[in-house]
Order: sequence, then C-alpha cells, then structure tokens
Amino acid sequence: MSTALSRSGPVSFLRRTSPLDALLAEADRALRVLSNSATAGRPYPAKAPEAPDTLSVQEKRHAAGLMRVNHVGEVCAQALYRGQASVCREPAPRELLLNAASEEVDHLVWCNERLTELNSRPSLLNPVWYAGSFAMGVLASVAGVPKNLGFMAETERQVEAHLEEHLRTLPVQDERSREIVRKMKDDEAEHRASAERAGGVPLPGPVKTAMRAMSKVMTTTAYWI
Repeated sequence: MSTALSRSGPVSFLRRTSPLDALLAEADRALRVLSNSATAGRPYPAKAPEAPDTLSVQEKRHAAGLMRVNHVGEVCAQALYRGQASVCREPAPRELLLNAASEEVDHLVWCNERLTELNSRPSLLNPVWYAGSFAMGVLASVAGVPKNLGFMAETERQVEAHLEEHLRTLPVQDERSREIVRKMKDDEAEHRASAERAGGVPLPGPVKTAMRAMSKVMTTTAYWI
C-alpha cells in the first residue's frame, strides 16, 4: 500500500500489477527452479537408512537415471502448470493449478536431493524442458477451462503410469528412492482427481497419443543427459 498526499488529505492507492511484473515474477521462479535453489514446503519423504554399498555401481546408475527422469518431470510440471495458470482468468481453476505447481516444487526438491545422495545430477537440458512445457501450458489454457483442466488430468494420469513403472524397475533394495516415488505418485493421483472434479474433460485420442510420444522423447533423453 502506498500513500500520496493531496490538498484534502492523504490519498491511499494500491499499485497495480503490470504484465511486465508478471513476466519478471515467472522468470524469477524459472531461475529458482533451474538453479535448484527452490525449497520444499514438506519434509523429505525418504526415511529408510542409506546402507553403504547396498547398491552396485550399475544399480546406482540406474536409480539415478530414473530419479533424473522424475526430476525432469517435475521441472516440466512446474512450467506446465505455471504456463496454464498465467493466462487462466477463472479464479478457482487458476488457484487449483497454482496449488498443484506448489506441490510439484516439493517433488522437484526431493528428486534433486536423492540425485545428490546417488552422486548424480539433474538433466543438462532442463532449460529446454522448462521453456517447452511453459509454452505448452499457455496453449492448453487458451483452449478454455474444461480442456485446460483436462490437460492437467491427462498429464497426471501419464505421470502416474511412469511412476508406477519406476516402482517396478527401481532396485528392490533402494527403499529411499521408492519412498519418494510413492509419495509423488500419491500426490499426482490427487492432482488428477482434483482436475477432474473441477470440470476437466477427457482429451481427444490424438492429443493423448501426442502427449505420450513427447513424454517418451523426454524420458528417454533425460535418463542419460
């Protein structure tokens, strides 16, 4: 709140947010996501002790590859939901998207912490994933609220399938990674259900197929790079 003085006394006014302000805020958020300086709002879910030499070199490399894929998924989710919310003018759907994005930050931080424990790193292509996902989110939002939320629901449905596959393929003894993935999967299921309850509609088959194809490219690349 700022105050200006007039001859009749103090006049109070609120500073309006300009498009440039919003753009700068999104740029700042993107930098925090990509620089791994974001912080989680919930505790790290990995509670199982990290026994030394539990994982072989090959198993550790595989676990790191999967957690890097999960980290990229959270980078994309963060950008996607921020992009969707940026042009959504309906308060309730916008709030739903921003709340989901906030929880995805927790996932992002958890995956990054697990990568550090595995002596690995996030994907080098994260800036590319972020920019592409943000643009995709904007396009989804332009299609209208029902399809916007339907896009969110389908995204979460496909993420759930990826996480379920990771639970099957992670080394059995890597319980710390499993604890993180299980918690993420629970959250994604709730995000999907929330989008459906809020009025998200099923997407056309070709759109779902295209989303799966793009996801395949991302996951395959992120496993290694």
